[in-house]
Amino acid sequence: QVQLVESGGGLVQAGGSLRLSCAGSGGSFDYCMMGWFRQVPGKEREFVAAITQNRINTDYIDSVKGRFTISRDNEKNMVYLQMNSLKPEDTAVYYCAANPKWGILTARSQDQYTDWGQGTQVTVSS
Repeated sequence: QVQLVESGGGLVQAGGSLRLSCAGSGGSFDYCMMGWFRQVPGKEREFVAAITQNRINTDYIDSVKGRFTISRDNEKNMVYLQMNSLKPEDTAVYYCAANPKWGILTARSQDQYTDWGQGTQVTVSS
C-alpha cells in the first residue's frame, strides 16, 4: 500500500499555470503506474493523466492534451502534474492515485487504482 499526499493546488486566473505534486510513501511507489484524476461536486471522478512505471508512456484525456504534462521522479517517490493555459472548466479537486499492475500502457478507470491521496483544490477564475 502506498500513502499519497497531494499539494500545489490553489486559485489561478484563466491562462495561468499550476504544478501539482504528489508524494508517495510506505510502499513500492516505483512499481506503480501513477494517475491523476479530478472531480467536481455532483459529477463522477474523471481521469486526467497517467504515467507508466518506467516513465516512457503517458496518457491524457483530450481536453488537457497539449496543456498538461504528467511526470514522475521514482528516486524521490514523486509524481507531478504541470498544468498550463488553465481554463475555468479545469476547476476541480485533483487526486493522485497508484495502480500496482505491470505491463499496461494506461489505466483510465478509477477502479484500477488501489491507493488515493486526499485531493487538492484547483480553482481557475475567468
